[in-house]
Amino acid sequence: MGMNFANMARMLRCASDDDIVLLVDCWFIFHGFTAQDKISDYEMKLMHITSENLEIPEAGYEAIVKMPASLFARICKDLGTIGDTVMISVTKEGIQFFTGGDIGTANIFCRKTTPVAKDKEAISIEMEKPVLLTLALRYLISFTKATPLAKQVTISMSYGRPIVVEYKMEIMGHIRFYLVPKVEEVTGPLENVAEADTKSKPDVKPEVEEKPKEVIEIEEGSELKAETKLKPEKNDIDDRSEPKLGTKPKEGRINGTMLRVEDKTEVEVMDVE
Repeated sequence: MGMNFANMARMLRCASDDDIVLLVDCWFIFHGFTAQDKISDYEMKLMHITSENLEIPEAGYEAIVKMPASLFARICKDLGTIGDTVMISVTKEGIQFFTGGDIGTANIFCRKTTPVAKDKEAISIEMEKPVLLTLALRYLISFTKATPLAKQVTISMSYGRPIVVEYKMEIMGHIRFYLVPKVEEVTGPLENVAEADTKSKPDVKPEVEEKPKEVIEIEEGSELKAETKLKPEKNDIDDRSEPKLGTKPKEGRINGTMLRVEDKTEVEVMDVE
């Protein structure tokens, strides 16, 4: 049945505190136990809802915390005055709530109680591994409106799944609230690490191209003094244009020919018949 919440609340206000409410199709019937034994019935127009029915399959959770419903409501209310989001961390020692805002930060830690504690005040934890999730506080505060229905609240948490806040109403049933955790993107200096690392490295000088060797023909009986004709580039320190002080020209003989070659000058000699 599709019902409008505002219209249903208006009809329920017509019931007395001691009345028994009977819901039959679109009828609200109130039985009173006063001296006059009053019976009232109200008919409400239903709504045709076309949206799909969302179903969340049952699955295991990595951490399940049971704590007093009134304590959980007080923690959410107090943290809501400081920040908008809360980080809930569950370990073997207990459950921790942390938030921060413009006026400051708040941190609340509830330690796991011993088995001798009363059921109403006990905090029990069943976990496979530690869990840390970030949630919107305004939704958790709205969930705590169900606190009068149960003495304890069960919080089920797991990575990649919505958090479940459950209130068990003894023999009447339960009410469960599902909330998807927030996924915060990492921003800041880490985004430009690759770019900054590239800029910090010195420029790599290109490799110097090997200059071609100069071929000189030698006539028999002649004396040769070879010099390179390649001009050095600007800002390129090269001591090959002039011999260093204290160095002697190299000498050698090829087929009886005397050669005198300046130091560090590359010469290729061809045999001459």
